[in-house]
Amino acid sequence: MNTKLIIKTSLIATCLAVALGGIVRADDASKALWEKTCASCHGKDGKGDTKMGKKVDVKDYTDAKVQDAFTDDKAVKTIKEGVKDDKGKERMKPYGELLTDDQIKGLVAYLRGFKK
Repeated sequence: MNTKLIIKTSLIATCLAVALGGIVRADDASKALWEKTCASCHGKDGKGDTKMGKKVDVKDYTDAKVQDAFTDDKAVKTIKEGVKDDKGKERMKPYGELLTDDQIKGLVAYLRGFKK
């Protein structure tokens, strides 16, 4: 086998391994962030079947209809700005100043994974 071909193949394999490793770490980071910041209301499984989730009437993100009802941009905006009810009472605190844009995008991608 040609030495240049072996080097190119090794480089491509290394790049793929690094890229895929980054994807796994990003998913793990998003999962950990979900569990730290979202699961107390939305549940680890996204169903919202928690004491606090029931109290503030969170949606079941495993329901395809619920997920289809909002865009990623809407989800990002909600995470950044939080949610208030009609009377101005906070139902979800804003995370825009606490999380980076990449962390928020990771949470949205993680949330999308709950859809059945």
